[in-house]
Amino acid sequence: MDALQSRSRGGGAGAGAAGASEPAALPPTGLTHECGVFGCVAAGDWPTQMDVAQVVCLGLIALQHRGQESAGIVTSKGTGGHNFNVCKGMGLISNIFNNEAMEKLKGNLGIGHTRYSTAAASEVINCQPFVVHTAYGPLSLAHNGELVNAKELRAQVYDRGVGLSTHSDSELITQTLCLDPPGGLGGRPDWPGRIKHLMALTPMAYSLLIMDNDRVYGVRDPYGNRPLCLGKVVPEGVQGLGRESDADAWVISSESCSFQSIGARFVREVLPGEIVELSKDGVKTLDTVGRADGGLPSFCIFEFVYFSRPDTIYEGQTVYSVRKESGRMLWRESPVEADIVSSVPESGTAAAHGFARESGLPFTEVLCKNRYVGRTFIQPNTRLRKLGVAMKFGALAEEVAGKRLVLIDDSIVRGNTIGPIIKLLRDAGAKEVHIRIASPPLKFPCYMGINIPTREELVANKLEPADLAAHVGADSLAYLSVDGLVQAVRHGAKSKKEDSGYCTACLTGEYPVKLNW
Repeated sequence: MDALQSRSRGGGAGAGAAGASEPAALPPTGLTHECGVFGCVAAGDWPTQMDVAQVVCLGLIALQHRGQESAGIVTSKGTGGHNFNVCKGMGLISNIFNNEAMEKLKGNLGIGHTRYSTAAASEVINCQPFVVHTAYGPLSLAHNGELVNAKELRAQVYDRGVGLSTHSDSELITQTLCLDPPGGLGGRPDWPGRIKHLMALTPMAYSLLIMDNDRVYGVRDPYGNRPLCLGKVVPEGVQGLGRESDADAWVISSESCSFQSIGARFVREVLPGEIVELSKDGVKTLDTVGRADGGLPSFCIFEFVYFSRPDTIYEGQTVYSVRKESGRMLWRESPVEADIVSSVPESGTAAAHGFARESGLPFTEVLCKNRYVGRTFIQPNTRLRKLGVAMKFGALAEEVAGKRLVLIDDSIVRGNTIGPIIKLLRDAGAKEVHIRIASPPLKFPCYMGINIPTREELVANKLEPADLAAHVGADSLAYLSVDGLVQAVRHGAKSKKEDSGYCTACLTGEYPVKLNW
């Protein structure tokens, strides 16, 4: 919960060093953000009666938790014109896309993007989707993730005589697609071939939406590190997914939670390495690119722990059910005598319910959240973060007075916010406060999307659990083990064990591929 966000050069600068384990930390000015992508292609005859721009906008709103700094939508009529309709801006989605903007975004297909960044990255130039004009017409790209070999790829682009206007991975990907390989058939480029070439050049981490004139390509890196899934908008009255022809539109998104808000049905996840094509005729798989090492996928396990919305589906199970199972595992590993169980809302609530059910202790709300105060990691220094906690929560004194309390949260990063929360509860009369964290201690930087820039900032590298408990004023503190977290993720998974794998680099220091920035 405290000070964890996602990082990507998909909208900003970054630098690093080659190495098989941990590269040098990013400079403080490196841009940090998390992204969500959403696309829609109307099915059947065009022009469509569906408001594609509105569908994309509503899809992005459902992904707003993945980014609150800027957003953009690009649409196409699909008729071979030389321009796309574009609207991008800073701020929340609901403030960017007013009626006037939506009128200018009429089209039969479109893609959108939302991102979070620190104040240093608050520049319109970094807003996505990116649009470039090629010899074959415009091309637009939206990207979630971070390239592990951006330095190599950037050098290749420079060697071809192409300049880059930003340090963005997304622009780098776009230019690479336009450069390699040359040629095409029938007056249009071989975009699938270019995409495969890109995937051969960079193994991870990315989920991409690429819009050509009349189709959208969805791409997930061979390791499946970033999420991507397919959905179907069916006519009213159609049960389930209906027949193949029962489609008003096809949609693609970072998370399946965005489908409910537009009346779409979840179809499936895009497989690691898969390239899918969405057109007015439907969805088809063009190819699947394998992993060079032949190993397992490496899906970011923190999508389950922290980033994704609870109603999102991965591997046939909701994120909520995984978090609840993490709470059950946490009780089995670290039981404690107490009177009540509660959570830091809302990040630890699902795990707290699991912990309470497994332990037999009652779950009670003890913190009241002010929903109109921003995330505490937005504040620029530790003192203001602590003040942010006081503004963000209030303690329910009647529920905690004289009680031995187990407080569940999803993670501890810097350790700056849990102490003030404990103080709030003690001031409200809590007899004991025991902290249980529904994920393992974060000890290593992530270079595939999560902003954990230096090991020195991570409190788990400074203090053992008992020392950290004393430091923050808790009676005890325990984390879920790495094995416990993986067991919780696998507990309800519908995928075969041999087809699933998870990136735990931030917990173990074992990075899935060589890093070369």
